[in-house]
Amino acid sequence: MKNTGINTLGGEDRQTKDNTISGLDSRFNQTLRNVQGLLKGRSIPGKVLLTRRSDVIDPSSISEKSSNYSRSLSHNDIGTSNRIAKSEEEDIQIMNNNTIVSKSKSSTSNTEDLAKEVQKPIMGARATDSARVLKFTKLLSGTTIISDKLRELAWSGVPPYMRPNIWRLLLGYAPPNSDRKEGVLRRKRLEYLDSVAQFYDIPDTERSDDEINMLRQIAVDCPRTVPDVTFFQQAQVQKSLERILYTWAIRHPASGYVQGINDLATPFLVVFLSEYLEGGVEKWSISDLSPDKITNIEADCYWCLSKLLDGMQDHYTFAQPGIQRLVFKLKELVRRIDEPVSRHMEEQGLEFLQFAFRWFNCLLIREIPFHLVTRLWDTYLAEGDSLPDFLVYIFASFLLTWSEELQKLDFQELVMFLQHVPTQNWTHQELEMVLSRAYIWHSMFNNSPRHLVS
Repeated sequence: MKNTGINTLGGEDRQTKDNTISGLDSRFNQTLRNVQGLLKGRSIPGKVLLTRRSDVIDPSSISEKSSNYSRSLSHNDIGTSNRIAKSEEEDIQIMNNNTIVSKSKSSTSNTEDLAKEVQKPIMGARATDSARVLKFTKLLSGTTIISDKLRELAWSGVPPYMRPNIWRLLLGYAPPNSDRKEGVLRRKRLEYLDSVAQFYDIPDTERSDDEINMLRQIAVDCPRTVPDVTFFQQAQVQKSLERILYTWAIRHPASGYVQGINDLATPFLVVFLSEYLEGGVEKWSISDLSPDKITNIEADCYWCLSKLLDGMQDHYTFAQPGIQRLVFKLKELVRRIDEPVSRHMEEQGLEFLQFAFRWFNCLLIREIPFHLVTRLWDTYLAEGDSLPDFLVYIFASFLLTWSEELQKLDFQELVMFLQHVPTQNWTHQELEMVLSRAYIWHSMFNNSPRHLVS
């Protein structure tokens, strides 16, 4: 009888354990279904805005609670999730008409959930814009700028007139100590001038054959850069771009110049020019600027491009192994999130490398309207060293924007569609939706790699 009692007790323990595991699996699968529904606008329709709350929610204002989205938070969360884990409270605000669903969580435990959702009415589509500008202003006015707080704010977008200063800070080009800023920038700009004089402003007789060929390739690529924006067709703009790219390539011999890096310089060029030129890009003329200003702009572009590429060096070395690795991760993530799309693409014989390689190589610059690029790059730069991994989630969200359409296309149609995605009429709303989905999936999957395995 005692043995029976022991066996029965052991069976109960096993049953309890099985029930617990089953419950966790069920909760994760329900979460996954909710996110999959997001693609079709079912579970969380409307525009998703990501902001951080500093105020405490008044319990009396809570009108409705939901547990549609919850997950365990790992202590080792990185990138965006790492900033979440370090904060005392963060809200994912999801806007639908005039309501916001806010999700709050505490970081006092490694296993607490993103669980509670509350609804509150708001006035206007971006009611927090003015408040966010005030937060940026307050943060930038300090003697020493707290980088983590700046990244948290910048992730959801930076006011255009603040971008030059904030991008320099996010990339670590400008120091967080405001007293040192002018001295550091002056020194780095002089260093760029010395490099141009040493490597660019020399006759071809002093270059190696490889260097001559590289310079010729850059000279061919510069006129092809962002061809639908007339500003980049100005000869002086192309010359500045050529100097930046050649100087960078000579000083980074491990990769040298790789086609696509020319695209990566363009957001920096536009943002730093915006400090001196007013109005839209289509009305700009670089000839309106003095040589000294042009040199300073080039130097800032050079150093910021260098900082960006330092975090993804193996993306542009021989055979570009970093990009190949991320394309494989993208394929696995899409398979887990949207199995019908993944299966259809596989049945049609479409390889992710056939379209996604360019996405990673040029960071979507060729896929979205250029006026949205700087907003996208606010998020890129806010991710810092975690950007390469986060790109996988952004690109999965971008691809699955057309989930239903993709399942109706054959191989040739898929190739044509994905090489010319229909984003020409996109506004900030579509881009915010892509980033919001990426944020949610990153929180779900990034520290749960087993969820990406069948």
